[in-house]
Amino acid sequence: MFNKNIALEQVQQWNKNTIGEQLGIEYLEIGEDSLTARMPVDRRTHQPFGILHGGASVVLAETLGSLSSFLLLPDVTKQQAVGLDINANHIRAVKSGWVYGKSTPIHIGRTTHVWEIKITNEEGKLVCISRLTMAIITL
Repeated sequence: MFNKNIALEQVQQWNKNTIGEQLGIEYLEIGEDSLTARMPVDRRTHQPFGILHGGASVVLAETLGSLSSFLLLPDVTKQQAVGLDINANHIRAVKSGWVYGKSTPIHIGRTTHVWEIKITNEEGKLVCISRLTMAIITL
């Protein structure tokens, strides 16, 4: 489903000088129809009470969904994927370690893509579930 000519190392390079780099997001796997990354739970991603900030979870979710849509575009010189809507349900607090996000498609259309992003802790327990709608625009 994804563009097979794009390697994980290239995706990681796109992270340079972005909010993803600032938060320590690392890409782990490009699957057949999924993208997986991890993000540290530390001073960069904590809220004032010492747990993972919900906004950081949303950044991870939108980053994964946006890149997933980008990996589907046939010609990035003619199209771009931009966020249209995102929601997130925060299920469980995390104080330290890593969280892992995985995007999977719900709908892949000509003008919109909808992604489900599940974020789990190191034990595999659900931390956040998000749905992201991407608009596919012509440049």
